[in-house]
Amino acid sequence: MAPRNRGKGKKGGKQKKKKNEAENEVEEKYRKAVLEVDILKEHLALRRDVARQVKADSEGLKQRLLELERELEMSRDDKKDIYEATCREAIQQAWAEREQVLGEKDRTIAELQGKIDAMESEYEKILHGSLDRVLSKLAAAQGCWEKEATAMHTEQKERLREFGLNPLEI
Repeated sequence: MAPRNRGKGKKGGKQKKKKNEAENEVEEKYRKAVLEVDILKEHLALRRDVARQVKADSEGLKQRLLELERELEMSRDDKKDIYEATCREAIQQAWAEREQVLGEKDRTIAELQGKIDAMESEYEKILHGSLDRVLSKLAAAQGCWEKEATAMHTEQKERLREFGLNPLEI
């Protein structure tokens, strides 16, 4: 059974209400910060998924280029078998086409790699910016919490002194 408050019920209730309101306000700020962090994490996960998709598309294009190169190689072998004796000019043309395809492939790979690098850089900037904003918001919230805690601590010291108690001895 809990002890009864005798004659001091009103003051204790007001203090508890103020304390509960302050705690609720701090908890609300904390929940908002946690929610923001979760949202940013989800946003980052979506950005990562996009980057992975781009990399997967790049791999698909590389596979396609390999298939084209294999097809070109097969075509060149067929032509060589059929026209070896009489069509040296056709063979040279096939080599020129191959060089062109390889050049296009190299340009495509370089272009895709450039896009991937640019996207990685942009996502990194976004991530750092988002994290910096979260950290600054948390730092601002921490400052408010520290001010409130200091004010409450000072107020409690004053109350102890009002009752003739030294806070350092307790």
